[in-house]
Amino acid sequence: MKACDLAVIGGGPAGMMCAITAAERGLSVVLLEPNQKLGRKLRITGKGRCNLTNNCDIRTFMANIPGDGRFLYSAVNRFGMREAMAFFEERGLPLKTERGGRVFPVSDNANDVAGLLTKLVTQSGVRVLHTAAKEILSSDGAVIGVVTGEGQLSCRAAAVCTGGLSYPLTGSTGAGYRFAQRLGHTVTPRRPSLVPLESSDDYCGEMQGFALKNVTLSAYEDDRLIYRELGEMLFTHFGVSGPLVLSASAKMRHIGEKAYRLTIDLKPGLEEKKLDARILRDFEKYANKEFKNALGELAGRTMIPVLVRLSGIPEDTKVNAITREQRQRLLRLFKAFPVSVSGTRPINEAIVTAGGVSTKEINPRTMESKLVQGLYFAGEVLDLDAYTGGFNLQIAWSTGYVAGASVLKDEFNP
Repeated sequence: MKACDLAVIGGGPAGMMCAITAAERGLSVVLLEPNQKLGRKLRITGKGRCNLTNNCDIRTFMANIPGDGRFLYSAVNRFGMREAMAFFEERGLPLKTERGGRVFPVSDNANDVAGLLTKLVTQSGVRVLHTAAKEILSSDGAVIGVVTGEGQLSCRAAAVCTGGLSYPLTGSTGAGYRFAQRLGHTVTPRRPSLVPLESSDDYCGEMQGFALKNVTLSAYEDDRLIYRELGEMLFTHFGVSGPLVLSASAKMRHIGEKAYRLTIDLKPGLEEKKLDARILRDFEKYANKEFKNALGELAGRTMIPVLVRLSGIPEDTKVNAITREQRQRLLRLFKAFPVSVSGTRPINEAIVTAGGVSTKEINPRTMESKLVQGLYFAGEVLDLDAYTGGFNLQIAWSTGYVAGASVLKDEFNP
């Protein structure tokens, strides 16, 4: 196999950004990706719409990085949210900003993002080899080559952009962690983030498939509020899922060590006094009916049997016989419906992998290893993750760009 200046391992967002940036500087670049299509995971992100960044300032970005956000400060200053948006728009992909600063392609099609990057990879002269990297070779503390499924590739630098462990069918197999460890790097424990949550409450399974819209979800760690937001969620056979739940899971960084629980405000638009008045109106309307038949205007049909059971009010109680104390219990259920958290779904069901190659061993200004010369890391393989809203992809763009701009910078000026 021919030699090159830079071998980029992984054809996801960080890998493509790294390869394009380096090739546009004049480096000879080979991109190693076993999948026949580049950006396979990228094509399914954001339910196929691709929330590619967030239209916010650096301060807001940093507030959405739960781990070592400081490590990213230099990279995001160099290639931040504005630069990422300009990168795509100037190359022909119109963008739009939605609620919470989330940025999407106007087409609402993630394939357009991956397609543009694939086109830029080709146009910049990157050679794409659809084969897997097996090992990174080093000599005297510097990268000298990569062993691939098709033979040995000589290179002066290698960028590991292999992703994490989530969505393994897209190629995220954890190979990057093995490369890092073999070359002396520390890999912190990996855990799922932005992941559905499991519950021991049997009523979650009872309501499987029941979606809630415009509710407020609160999450607690050892009874301390750690998350609260309005949005959508879903009951499943194992517990709960949906946008609110995925966001809440990113705050739960000590599953197994600390106790977590959720509460759902089913009527966030009504304060307790107004909700009580609303319940009273319905109770007057259905005064002679049984309790189980009086909640049809207040809750979804799937949820009514669960609300009745948790309220402790016998289902056949006549509405006009319900006491004030019983009504208050029902009111509290509407404002704080409880869901226990017993754990998360497996990491292969997570959107993002938390943990990874320790940032302490990486130069934040270049993404180069402090241990091996010519070894770079970018994207999800690093011990970096973020909350939902386009921040995780921004990490990929920023770190991928900086790695591509820094490789052999003494020879190839950016």
